[in-house]
Amino acid sequence: MRRSATGEAERRGLNRITHRDRRAGHVRKGYPGTWDGVSTLCELQNEAARDTEPIGRREVGARSTSDDVGEPIRGTLPSKGARRIRDSLEGQMTETQGSQAISTKLERIAKLAKEKPGVSLLTLAHHIDVNWMHEAYRRTRKGGGRGIDGQSAEQYAEQLEDNLVQLLKRAKSGHYRAPPVRRVHIPKGDGKETRPIGIPTFEDKVLQRAVAMLIGEVYEQEFYDFSYGFRPGRSAHQALQAIQNTAWRMRGGWLVEVDIKKFFDTVDHAHLREILRRRIGDGVLLRLIGKWLNAGVVEGLVLSYPDEGTPQGGVISPLLANIYLHAVLDDWFVQDIQPALARSATMVRYADDFVVLFEDKRDAERFLAVLPKRFGKYGLTLHPDKTRMVSFQRPDRVDDDEDGPGTFDLLGFTHFWGLTRNGHWSVKQKTAKDRFSRALHRLREWCRWHRHDRLETQHLALTRKLKGHYAYYGITSNSRAISNFLYMARRIWRTALARRSQQRMPWKKMQELLKRFPLPAARIVHRYST
Repeated sequence: MRRSATGEAERRGLNRITHRDRRAGHVRKGYPGTWDGVSTLCELQNEAARDTEPIGRREVGARSTSDDVGEPIRGTLPSKGARRIRDSLEGQMTETQGSQAISTKLERIAKLAKEKPGVSLLTLAHHIDVNWMHEAYRRTRKGGGRGIDGQSAEQYAEQLEDNLVQLLKRAKSGHYRAPPVRRVHIPKGDGKETRPIGIPTFEDKVLQRAVAMLIGEVYEQEFYDFSYGFRPGRSAHQALQAIQNTAWRMRGGWLVEVDIKKFFDTVDHAHLREILRRRIGDGVLLRLIGKWLNAGVVEGLVLSYPDEGTPQGGVISPLLANIYLHAVLDDWFVQDIQPALARSATMVRYADDFVVLFEDKRDAERFLAVLPKRFGKYGLTLHPDKTRMVSFQRPDRVDDDEDGPGTFDLLGFTHFWGLTRNGHWSVKQKTAKDRFSRALHRLREWCRWHRHDRLETQHLALTRKLKGHYAYYGITSNSRAISNFLYMARRIWRTALARRSQQRMPWKKMQELLKRFPLPAARIVHRYST
């Protein structure tokens, strides 16, 4: 009888939590304890990647994200049978008859670029017409942050046809003026540094998308297969699998891990224009790109005009960054470095993050010595503490007098050698410590500010965050890390609920609550095979 009375008391306590939760409701809009208050900074952090993600004809798979829990936003390919995760703010992206016509145009442009390699194409802007602008509008994310004019996608759509026609006329006549971008700063890494994000106006995003669709198709014929960042049909998980397969095939070697210091802020405008003119000779397109490079930046109440860099957050910025690094790094590596090596080497690049694996240690040392000079010629600087050479040989190939193989971090994962269940050596990947800690910190902050929300609301948000975490970090060999993340998420939620009232939250009561509001189990989404 005592046990039954105790159990009944615990159930009544859980019901009181739910009842009080229903009465509590939400605090004032804009107050730090609401979704609007805390998540604003996190939404801005993910905004650039969402707006620049290629959407449309050649998109393969949906973008996987852990939203504002703290994981990197990367374009990802779901594994076979995996459920696609798509941001609801992107809206319905169904293909239209106009989309199919634009796809035909893009195929013609790709064919032209492939037939004329190395030739500056003089007539491209004529492909951009009203139908093209409609397709650019369709591919532009509708839920992004507002620019300095405060105009939303819904407001722009009220007179969509007139707006697109006038935008096209101004763009082709040369009367278009690129508005300044609104700059915000978000935490970077451990929070000691910040990353500037530039938010263009919605109309500017549409025009940038239209131009990016055109010149992106030209450069897709130029880019190498080892480049994965911000390209249609390519993803961070493909880059991770390429690293794993390359290291396994080469049986390890010496790896050069490179970090470019403030890359997006230091892209040289003169060099970028020169690189673009090698393939793009159309004056309309070059003029528009020049206007975006020279557009001002509004930070608070201060307007400035930087003479270098491309603002992170612009739709066209990742494409310009890829074009810049293709000329500065990729072409140079393939045409000059690889032919001079004693043995083979392979590079894997995702935007400005890249590693190079060498079979010969002397090749790696020479590459690391000449790389700063090459980058310095184009105004780029290597981070002295994060650029290094790592011995990444397979453990059974390491001499007795040498240290064991090292590890390195890339795209949010730590890469290391480990044994499979069959006893064979394989490259494994697990969540990097700093990313794991950062994700838990942000989850803890969210629960702290939202502990007075309704339980249904908290459960829905936590479910979304966990599924987003699994969608990126749920890869082969990382099951322990994502299981630990789920364990810690339960503890964090329990602590937050215990602090919102005088009621204690023992684990037995928390288990009852989790039966009513279960958190999604950890699962592997991306399965790799060597």
